[in-house]
Amino acid sequence: MVSLVGCHFHALILKTVLAAWMRLKYPHIAIGALASSAPILQFEDIVPPETFYDIVSNSFRRESSSCFNTIKESWDTLVTEGKKQNGLRQLTKTFHLCRELNSTDDLANWLESAYSYLAMVNYPYAAEFVMPLPGHPIKEVCRKIDCCPDGTSTLERIFEGVSIFYNYTGQAKCFELEDESDVGTDGWNWQACTEMVMPMSSSRDASMFQTYDYNLSSFQEECWKDHNVKPRPTWITTEFGGHDIKATLKSFGSNIIFSNGLLDPWSGGSVLQNVSETIVALVAEEGAHHIDLRFSKKEDPEWLVEQRATEIKLIEGWLEKFYQERKSKFDM
Repeated sequence: MVSLVGCHFHALILKTVLAAWMRLKYPHIAIGALASSAPILQFEDIVPPETFYDIVSNSFRRESSSCFNTIKESWDTLVTEGKKQNGLRQLTKTFHLCRELNSTDDLANWLESAYSYLAMVNYPYAAEFVMPLPGHPIKEVCRKIDCCPDGTSTLERIFEGVSIFYNYTGQAKCFELEDESDVGTDGWNWQACTEMVMPMSSSRDASMFQTYDYNLSSFQEECWKDHNVKPRPTWITTEFGGHDIKATLKSFGSNIIFSNGLLDPWSGGSVLQNVSETIVALVAEEGAHHIDLRFSKKEDPEWLVEQRATEIKLIEGWLEKFYQERKSKFDM
């Protein structure tokens, strides 16, 4: 399985992760940090490697068990079809690809990317963060998959569903597997092969993706082949901690907000409980990736309006205390 998250998310993930780490490492520079959707625990063995893909899968299963099962069964169907005589040509036709398919792996990666993106941008309103998408896009994908006429094949259903992500506007006539949403990932892939080593796997039962285990040796070989670099899987935890994050934050941290939506697959690697009076976890059951950092709009649900207000109140408190303490020192 390839790296699934494009440059838009990598940039934001890094910024919010770095916000928390900067507050810990340089409290004399940063008064506080809002770490939204910051997976600071997605390293080494701190959280199970299957966490990310299990959360993606749960987002589909909660909308429709039949949709979940269709996607889960589609991988074997895809491989079987690809092995047939002229199978790759038929898959090219089924998925309206601009160029003839060379490998079923390429198509599988294209599909996997869409599902993971959809889980991250499962916002309650229409948005164009990565692609133009409707509100509750996973619900729309599953509706497309489930509502195909009787006799529609599994892969035809999959194409109808994934078209919500890749062609919601209906303007695309065919599809390049190297989609524009993946442009710029080389920088992230290099970083993932050096410092930001995040173990990922896909479980047999809970995941709708192809089952696979995380293999550090294979990952190291791939990184050397692609970038001529060697991963440092323990560098993050050595530099910033993580294995006993509550003790670390309680002993050395303050003024950090960890905000997460449980629909966001990155939430599984973040801090979801309050650690102290000044290290606060704001958790939204229906929140997706970085939703609190998006521009406010009239379609915002009430819980999101309240969460942003809470964040502002906490930050105002940090600033007020900082300037009061600073003033008292100068008045002495």
